[in-house]
Amino acid sequence: MNNKKIIAVLAALPLLTGCGAFNNSESDQSDSVATYAQSPTDDTKDCCADKDKDCCSEPADCCGDSAEAALGKPEKTDINIGYLNSTAHLLAFVAAEEGYFKEEGLNVVLTQFSSASELVNGLESDKLDVAFIGSVPTLTFASQEHDISIFGGAMTNGHGYVIKSEFTDKDEAGVEILKGRNVASVKNSVQDAELQILLRDAGIEIGEGEDKVNIVYFDSQKDAYAALLNKNIDAASAYSPYTSLAKSQGYKVVYYCAHEKALENQPCCRQVAKTAALSSNPNTFTALERAFIKAYHFTQTDHEKTIKDVKKYIDIEEDFIDTEVYGGYSVSSPDPDKKGTATLKETIVELGYTEDFDLEPHYNTDIYKKALDSIIAEGSDDIYDSLKEHFDDYE
Repeated sequence: MNNKKIIAVLAALPLLTGCGAFNNSESDQSDSVATYAQSPTDDTKDCCADKDKDCCSEPADCCGDSAEAALGKPEKTDINIGYLNSTAHLLAFVAAEEGYFKEEGLNVVLTQFSSASELVNGLESDKLDVAFIGSVPTLTFASQEHDISIFGGAMTNGHGYVIKSEFTDKDEAGVEILKGRNVASVKNSVQDAELQILLRDAGIEIGEGEDKVNIVYFDSQKDAYAALLNKNIDAASAYSPYTSLAKSQGYKVVYYCAHEKALENQPCCRQVAKTAALSSNPNTFTALERAFIKAYHFTQTDHEKTIKDVKKYIDIEEDFIDTEVYGGYSVSSPDPDKKGTATLKETIVELGYTEDFDLEPHYNTDIYKKALDSIIAEGSDDIYDSLKEHFDDYE
């Protein structure tokens, strides 16, 4: 194995953190934040420039001004969104690059953070309006009575574990291959919860010994992956794009969560905002959600441009982005998936991550429903219809 090459890849990705990582460190954001702005430009084509005048006469039609008339003017138009360095948050990237925020009358700034705790702090200090945060840390923070709520989705599945090739010569050997191994993971993350679920279902204990799996915890996904360079670490958690990076370096995949029946429809990153803000600025968040829904539609119709949009924010090889986004290992959907997240909450309570709590005050599906219904009213297709069907099934 070429360790120098691995080190070079890691050095090129200094800010990668686990999608669901729960990191309580309070690092200086000035050293770790990259900011991108989506601002109105003079050369942006008016959405109705080539349409008949009748197009602009109906409520909630193709034009932004009529949609605003039907849904209400956004209470706040300057919006700050925080994200982690992951392809999982591509809905925000595409919405910015394809001009969907502007279509909805919003001026959005995207800022990269390095941990879930920083994102929550940004929300609670009003430096951020929206944050893309892993479901497990979001649930943990909510259980601690933080004023945050989920109002949309970002990615489902997309995780797994990788192992050194000396222990197996094939991919997806299953968690049994981890027996007697030291496995690097991230506490309070989706990746860790999923591993514990699979070990429990397989009757494998956690701990030291030939028939057990010894989990060694690290503060971030970046640190857990880097620990593979240590001879005492045999396997590590991986999420987008670490699995692709690992395979390119000769590691084998223990499992993809998307291929495990016990982990079907596992919600990862969620759209999160202050609970009070969702109540006081409903039109703003509906406009944001419309932009995310349009971005999802774009990802389903233009793969090549989507990959280029993502690369502007996640600087890895386009082949890796293609694999992570379109390889069948994850789905980047705006659906809030309340049912899936509620099931995950019950699971992490059983696993001892947190005490039980009432999720209802921390979930708002009205924003997404209103946004999706308004877009479908303007004119639907199979993609929007599939979003409606999924929402009805998992709300």
